[in-house]
Amino acid sequence: MSGSLSITFWGVRGSYPAPGAQTARVGGNTPSVQVRAANHLIILDAGTGVIGLGNAMVEQYRANQHPMTATLFFTHTHHDHTQGFPFFTPTHYQTTRLYVFGPKTLHQDLEEVLSRAMLPPVFPITLDELPCLRVMRNLQEGEVIVLNDKESEPRVLVERDETPQNVPEHVIVRVLRSHAHPQGVFIYRIEFGGKAMVFATDTEGYVGGDQRLIQFAQGADLLIHDAQYTEAEYSSDITPKQGWGHSTWQMAQAVARAASVKQLALFHHDPTHSDEMLEDIEKQAQAAFPQTVLAREGMKIDL
Repeated sequence: MSGSLSITFWGVRGSYPAPGAQTARVGGNTPSVQVRAANHLIILDAGTGVIGLGNAMVEQYRANQHPMTATLFFTHTHHDHTQGFPFFTPTHYQTTRLYVFGPKTLHQDLEEVLSRAMLPPVFPITLDELPCLRVMRNLQEGEVIVLNDKESEPRVLVERDETPQNVPEHVIVRVLRSHAHPQGVFIYRIEFGGKAMVFATDTEGYVGGDQRLIQFAQGADLLIHDAQYTEAEYSSDITPKQGWGHSTWQMAQAVARAASVKQLALFHHDPTHSDEMLEDIEKQAQAAFPQTVLAREGMKIDL
């Protein structure tokens, strides 16, 4: 639908997949989120959730024979955010165009990190053997990615350059580098048709709120925010999770309130948390901030 952002959750768990009856309602796949903006397909992270998304793309391709084109943004390259990429079936088609962006980690290019995850003997096909057209690029904080139908490839600008403002056909993706996760993590803001969403997974709250994130997310229609731990888990005197790079739902809500976002989606659920536990967290969170929803696999939000 022109002039809108459509978000679909394909994977909402953190750390590792958690299949089974105890997670059937919320879902057990690791992070992957689809964003549709006009003719553009944007994918945020490639945990195991991206496998189902890829299969759906191939089904549509077989039905209409239109080339598959997508822009994939990695927040970081920890295993739970990349483990689905080798099984992303559109990469096995010559007609696929895949533009991949993400951070340089520990002085290693994004392409090098992904290549190492697909090297024999741990995987049968190397990254170089994939027949799709791939364009991979490291991003830096402050860069702006512009997608529009008049250009065949995404255009990367630095923020001080003249970034298109309020151009209906332009999709704008902004980048914030957070240090609230081991090795750092990218947070993305996607703007289109007067709407904005922010993807802030794998980030830990600060005392007084994460002021840089609050400014970055200001006025967004949707904030997807990490909420992996309960307060009891986070502050446990036996195995505290402080410094692990993840938030509680209270931390997520603190950002949502301070940034005046319209809706908050709790994300990156702990793999040990059952559907019942997560649904109870959702009720508690909605009592404190009614515009909160628990991200579920298959959930679609239209802005």
